[in-house]
Amino acid sequence: MTAAPGHIVVIGSANVDFTVKVDRLPQMGETVSGGDFRLSYGGKGANQALAAHLAGAPVFMIAKLGRDPNGELLFRHLLTAGLSPEGLLRDDEVPSGVALIMVDAQGHNLIAVAPGSNRRLTVADVQSLDTTAFSGRILLTQLEVPLETVEYMLRRAPEAGMTTILNPAPGRHLAENILALAQILTPNETEASLLSGVTVTDLDTAQRAGERLVALGCQTIIITLGAQGALLVRKGEVQLFPAFPVTAVDSTAAGDAFNGALAAALLAGLTLEQAIVRANAAGALCVTKRGAQESLPTREEIDALIVKTKSVS
Repeated sequence: MTAAPGHIVVIGSANVDFTVKVDRLPQMGETVSGGDFRLSYGGKGANQALAAHLAGAPVFMIAKLGRDPNGELLFRHLLTAGLSPEGLLRDDEVPSGVALIMVDAQGHNLIAVAPGSNRRLTVADVQSLDTTAFSGRILLTQLEVPLETVEYMLRRAPEAGMTTILNPAPGRHLAENILALAQILTPNETEASLLSGVTVTDLDTAQRAGERLVALGCQTIIITLGAQGALLVRKGEVQLFPAFPVTAVDSTAAGDAFNGALAAALLAGLTLEQAIVRANAAGALCVTKRGAQESLPTREEIDALIVKTKSVS
């Protein structure tokens, strides 16, 4: 797959993740002991930036890190991973974001986030990077940084000829005018339910949620459905892209792998349908490993899974 000219701009969060693997997730007020601990790196913005980078795309990430010890760890980690320091802004007053994650034996997780410096990424910060921020071909963003900053990017990027992808995570209600700004919207079942008002429990309700979002002004919706795959909904079109069969170990960052690979494939000139297949493969590979960024697949791994699945079928 030959990369097309240009790059992906990812604006979003970067966190240090503290993960405990337990046999089962605790109930409210309960302590579950005996787990294994690991420190790793996450944040939906950083995850998606590195997912796109590993999938073969040049990426420019805009994020805000603290100058605390976690911020220094994050900064060095992202540079080592191949991202430019130019977009990694620093905050002298607030520590970097932290995520507390619990993962059970089936790969299900519970996550709590202290956003820290992520919530201080402002419109003025983006404007300070104006030339680079709007020189890419694709904008990929999420909802772990201030909404006004996300909205500004979504408004400005199309004026610069960029395709916009909004992964509306974590789930929250969004005004119709913001929903309509994203050319591609990529919610999961929970997020699609919140945005559309239709509770997604199966393919039929997912389709109805997607059609409701189209009616609200969204152009293209891709609802990620875990083991069922991904549902593409556009005006007059509904198409299911089945998931790749794998054994799930940890679902952390699966959605981020999907979004990063989707953006990378679109940058490379693939059709949206082809890009969704690659994104599904990336999400499937991600859940076979533990952790967030450690579980993100490379372009070669994505290629191999697609070839392997085709040969079996």
